[in-house]
Amino acid sequence: MTPEESAQFVGWFRQSSPYINAHRERTFVIGFGGEVVADASFPHLIHDLALLSSLGVRLVLVPGARPQVEERLRERGAEIRYVNGLRLTDAAALQCVKEAVGCVRLEIEALLSMGLANSPMAGYRIRVASGNFVTARPLGVRDGVDYEHTGEVRRVDVEGIRERLQRGDVVLVSPLGYSPTGEIFNLNAEDVAFAVARELQADKLLFLVDDAPLQDSAGNPLRELTVQEANDYLQAHADRLPESMARLLAGGIDVCRRGVRRVHLLDRRQDGALLLELFTRDGVGTLLMAQSFENVRPAVIDDVGGILRLIQPLEEEGVLVRRSRELLENEIGHFTVIERDGAIIACAALYPHPGEGMGEIACVAVHPDYRRGGRADMLLQRLERQARGLGLTRVFVLTTHTAHWFQERGFVPAPLEALPVARRKLYNYKRNSKVFVKEL
Repeated sequence: MTPEESAQFVGWFRQSSPYINAHRERTFVIGFGGEVVADASFPHLIHDLALLSSLGVRLVLVPGARPQVEERLRERGAEIRYVNGLRLTDAAALQCVKEAVGCVRLEIEALLSMGLANSPMAGYRIRVASGNFVTARPLGVRDGVDYEHTGEVRRVDVEGIRERLQRGDVVLVSPLGYSPTGEIFNLNAEDVAFAVARELQADKLLFLVDDAPLQDSAGNPLRELTVQEANDYLQAHADRLPESMARLLAGGIDVCRRGVRRVHLLDRRQDGALLLELFTRDGVGTLLMAQSFENVRPAVIDDVGGILRLIQPLEEEGVLVRRSRELLENEIGHFTVIERDGAIIACAALYPHPGEGMGEIACVAVHPDYRRGGRADMLLQRLERQARGLGLTRVFVLTTHTAHWFQERGFVPAPLEALPVARRKLYNYKRNSKVFVKEL
């Protein structure tokens, strides 16, 4: 391994460590279609799932089997019939469904049982639990169509699933449901995943699909959407979205509103998509969430380390004045931060001078990866509101590198004499910072 490769590996491992801790003992429901199972790369996904399990993630897998069912129907010369996106399941089709679902389940169990030396799961033992976790009822006759053995989820055995998760099993929930009268119903795998995640109040629901991540009108990937943003997107793109993605998006919005914290839509063809989504800061798919997972808040003493890491490169460049840990600890009450998944990605401070009705805005810093998202503007607006709340009428900055940025936001050049007396006494003539003032 070259020094560059070593450094890259160490950097990645350190970056992933907060997520390893955050995901431990969390419940993730992962849905994927039969196309994923049929793909030659499926063993790689199984290895990734085994890794998640070994890291303490509680996994519920909901695999589909549509292509496997259709293959069996074609072999028998039976008709493949769909109405409103749902399979019409007659007796012959139900037999194919049972065979296909059983084969998918057995293949997953076999792959999760691998423990050969020199394999990714060497020496690791995974127990898989499957069973009659889903009670179903028939769809019946709708718009004159009798769906026969096609059903919908009636109830999920939450306690049964939780019991097996708590003892360390990976739970496998197939898209079959059972009625109290002993009937078997063919279910939509996505609907099963939604129901299981909702009833478990899962921490995450992840889907491996064909059309992720979602894209904006310019073709740029949409990495995160609140429920409201996702709903707006669905309404605006309803006529252009594939039907399967529209169903996923609508279902994701619904379960987020019902308590599932996050729904992730990932490209099934991207190798390692699960790991990249779960253990990197920005992920590779589209994330749906009830609220934004970036939090603007007052800084606390525990943020000192994160702020120091954020501002150190700017201090070395001479953009910011150097601050020691001790000084930052003493002044932490003046700071506001933007936190993203436990990491401080932006900060700024407001130092009031109430005697002159002024406040200094200082130490505005944004992580290089997030400088195009308007976060500095967000912090500036937050501090300006805070200054007004303190009865201040003006704010000022001292800057050597970012004069134009502040001028574009209403700050105007001012002489040194415009500063409050106490601040003027601390002015560093070696830095020769320019003074800008803004009326509030």
